[in-house]
Amino acid sequence: MALDPIACALFVLTAFTMAGAAQTAWFRSRWSHRLMLPLDAGRMLGGRRVFGANKTIRGFVVMVPASAAAFLILAGLLGRHGLEHTGLWPLAAREYAALGALAGFGFMAGELPNSFIKRRLGIAEGHAPAAGVGLAIQFLADRLDSGLGMLVAMTAMVPIPPLTWIVVLAAGLLIHWSFSVLMFRLGIKARPA
Repeated sequence: MALDPIACALFVLTAFTMAGAAQTAWFRSRWSHRLMLPLDAGRMLGGRRVFGANKTIRGFVVMVPASAAAFLILAGLLGRHGLEHTGLWPLAAREYAALGALAGFGFMAGELPNSFIKRRLGIAEGHAPAAGVGLAIQFLADRLDSGLGMLVAMTAMVPIPPLTWIVVLAAGLLIHWSFSVLMFRLGIKARPA
């Protein structure tokens, strides 16, 4: 059976909404604060941090296993028969868990090039350009980078239909922004970027 691009997109979006909820809960926990160790270890490049203090290992620690668990749970709920008849990838449950882990890693790693560029441009961590076109570009980049990283990582294991890319990135803009606002309201983020 051929892949159904909409079914694939809905699967990915549902799984990442579940993983995002787990990440938000993790970030609220006092245990996560112990892992606020910067990925760049404070290293500088050209007088500026490589990624900045906000890119820490605590995100990877939760997003990779949470994504693996979400993919596994959804695949389990659908069952082998359901997966085959909904147009999803013909994978075993453990392969869905591996795909989820890969997607979670790509989701987190996808933010790093954007952070690197923002540091080079002198944009402070957790901030955006003051106004204008730069603000609009940064708003989009901050919402699309994770989704792009996730989809690119997934292509190492499964084909991703073009329509799936479009739906995931378009819906991901809204979902990513919603989680940003939620984390702001919970006091996890300084401001909803």
